Amino acid sequence: MKIKRIFYSQKAAPFLFVLPFLLSFTVFWIYPLFSTVKMSFQSILPGQIEWIGLTNYEKLLKDTTFHTAIRNSLTYMFFSIALLIPFPMLFAVLMDSNLVKAKGLWKGALYLPALTSVVISGTLFRLMFSELPTGQMNVFLNFLGKAPIPWLKEKGFAMCALLTLCCWRWTGVNMLYFLSGLKSIDTTLYESASIDGASAWNKFRYITIPLLRPTTIYVLTISVYAGLSMFLESFMLWAGNSSPKNIGLTIVGYLYKRGIEKNQMGYASAVGLTLLGMALIINVVQLILNGTFKKEEN
Repeated sequence: MKIKRIFYSQKAAPFLFVLPFLLSFTVFWIYPLFSTVKMSFQSILPGQIEWIGLTNYEKLLKDTTFHTAIRNSLTYMFFSIALLIPFPMLFAVLMDSNLVKAKGLWKGALYLPALTSVVISGTLFRLMFSELPTGQMNVFLNFLGKAPIPWLKEKGFAMCALLTLCCWRWTGVNMLYFLSGLKSIDTTLYESASIDGASAWNKFRYITIPLLRPTTIYVLTISVYAGLSMFLESFMLWAGNSSPKNIGLTIVGYLYKRGIEKNQMGYASAVGLTLLGMALIINVVQLILNGTFKKEEN
């Protein structure tokens, strides 16, 4: 009877509803986090665990391959943000206007790449950016009278290939985020601006962009995480975790290389925690600069 009273109690009901989330959060996030912190101070080999203190972190400071992975991830994150915020916003504004016909068809076409498996997408783009003359990008260059390019063997061209894959997959998703933000803007603001003689650019600049700020901050926050955690796209583009001079190596790729391929779980844990710290610092800084934590004035 006591158990039945608990289940039917109005005071206990909220706690019972959140209990599944708390259990899953503890098992799949809190416990792995503390376990990773502990392992980062250990040397973990098959059948041998040794406490080594800060040795793994000291190695990271001198690890040039890890530094390369950080530069690659930060570069990818920066350019993906620069591309995947303004362009999806513009597409969303176009989709919300009367200039585009068959809006449902265009929305579906732009969102469809996000439903495609990363394995399939990466394989297709690897063939597209092949160094062979028959690769689609080199065929296009040949049409322009240019020589073939070894796309996936030179750093700048390799980053272009990664960013092209990134934009192809996620432009439609971010566009839908901005579309949902546009739906929350009161249309009377645009009508008032039209009466005052405001141009389309002034409406976009002084009404749309400021009122899309919460959506922009959200997209920026998830883009920082997505940029730093990118792995499978690079893995499939180079058909493995090895690229020429590590031009496609990311932080998560290096974590995979150390933890899975070389079975150095302690060192991989230190890499993972460093990645977590970087993502938290960058996101907290951008949220502070955007005024997210400021109290609204009455």
